[in-house]
Amino acid sequence: MVSNRALAALALTALVLTSGCLGVLTGEESLRFESDPAATDATAASSAGYETNGTRTLEVNRTFSVAGQERRVVASNHITTYEKTLDLGFFGEAKLGVFTVISTPAVEVAGETLNPIGDYSNDRLVRLVQSEYQGLSDVEQVSSRNVQILGEQANVTKYSATATFANNQQVDVFVHVTKVRHGDDFIVSVGVYPQQLGGEEDNILELMRAIEHPAEA
Repeated sequence: MVSNRALAALALTALVLTSGCLGVLTGEESLRFESDPAATDATAASSAGYETNGTRTLEVNRTFSVAGQERRVVASNHITTYEKTLDLGFFGEAKLGVFTVISTPAVEVAGETLNPIGDYSNDRLVRLVQSEYQGLSDVEQVSSRNVQILGEQANVTKYSATATFANNQQVDVFVHVTKVRHGDDFIVSVGVYPQQLGGEEDNILELMRAIEHPAEA
């Protein structure tokens, strides 16, 4: 199953700012950007059987050489994760349903958005998750649909994949990925669940529809 570390890496990679984009940045003080936390409505999560692990902050701190000066850029992301205990029969009960919401700042300087997540397609986002989490393989797109998220029509892409657990047991899973711009942040959400529990798709889509931003950290 996709781990919290892999989903954190998604936010981390989204903020790899190139020095070429930072030519306008000069000065001694660090430039700081922080996203507002995002989460799904507590009632919606409870109705779907998901429990949150809370919201945590992932800070990205990078130093660049600009115009002969060292300039530091600090960007803070927020990651809220939910888990659901599912019964797979032979495998028994385990926390196999995972839903994660990531808010990452657009990082705008002089009217230019520097966070490359804005240009990422869902295919690129899911490849990023796969590259950071070796237990996810054979990822293939299944379908795509639009879902209303934070007042916007967001494209949600569904993928089939195989997840490998620590005991080397493999389970076929579906992965749902979407992204939307809201205010000064990009909101990315990822839902993962076993394929044999096909009805779980409706729950994941409801969790996406119920995303709130900003939300209490």
